[in-house]
Amino acid sequence: MARIIFMGTPNFAVQTLQALITHHDVIGVITQPDRPAGRKQRIRESPVKQVALAHDIPIFQPQRLRKAETIAELRAWQPDTPDVYVVAAFGQILPQEVLDIPHHGSLNVHASLLPRWRGAAPIQAAIRAGDSESGVTIMKMDAGLDTGPMLAQRAIPLAPDETGQSLHDKLATLGAELLLETLPGYLAGDITPQPQDDSLATLAPQIKKEEGHIDWSQSAASIERLVRAFTPWPGTYTFWDGTQLKILRGEVGDGHADAGVVIERDERIAIGTGEGLYYPQEVQLAGKKAVDIEAFLRGHQTFIGAHLG
Repeated sequence: MARIIFMGTPNFAVQTLQALITHHDVIGVITQPDRPAGRKQRIRESPVKQVALAHDIPIFQPQRLRKAETIAELRAWQPDTPDVYVVAAFGQILPQEVLDIPHHGSLNVHASLLPRWRGAAPIQAAIRAGDSESGVTIMKMDAGLDTGPMLAQRAIPLAPDETGQSLHDKLATLGAELLLETLPGYLAGDITPQPQDDSLATLAPQIKKEEGHIDWSQSAASIERLVRAFTPWPGTYTFWDGTQLKILRGEVGDGHADAGVVIERDERIAIGTGEGLYYPQEVQLAGKKAVDIEAFLRGHQTFIGAHLG
């Protein structure tokens, strides 16, 4: 049973932490500071912190784990050197000085098939790009951005209707399973980390909310992938008469209309794009509930012929 300090913050990291608690000795948890969240901006603990509290595991919440004084606080917080750090969606880039503290270094559970989609948003990037598969990688961390040598990978196919949420949930489970399978062999020295091929690397930088603003000059296929990738966050939207309209679900069809123009085609509502038609199936007007497009049209008959922007 390994002595582990776990670093993670959001829901993606919870399954890995729970698996480690069940099968190993988690002697500490490092997570991001409590932050305001939601419409009312109330201070909330991270999902990882909530699990740690439930299991009475010591918690360390640094603002930035790069400053010399913070690293000194970390060493004082856990004076007994752990066997390994396990990191999953922690949210900070860690300096080599921190990564080298454990006897066996630091491992990361990353939600992509590295070196494809290094960065903070690999799940959304894979869907948005139309990848046929995704997966998880267990790697030994170095000071770069997801550049460390790999211990194990496991791939899964992407479903045609895959969303950011559904892929997140699948990879969170897969990552926890693969880590448990990989950890004993790594700690025993039976696994040799394999370097990544940097020439194949692609980047998945952190997403900004404004990236969800739909550009109707793009193809219907790329818009459909964007909607799925950004479900549930940050969401995709357009503007109708100055009011934000969220596009929650839809599909691609053949045909043509001017980009952003709403038409009726075969008794269905379609929106013109740079290539093909986009058929919205579920929408949400600002301040209103989400509804299917038929219900929306019954209350907003002037929608047909509108120009969305």
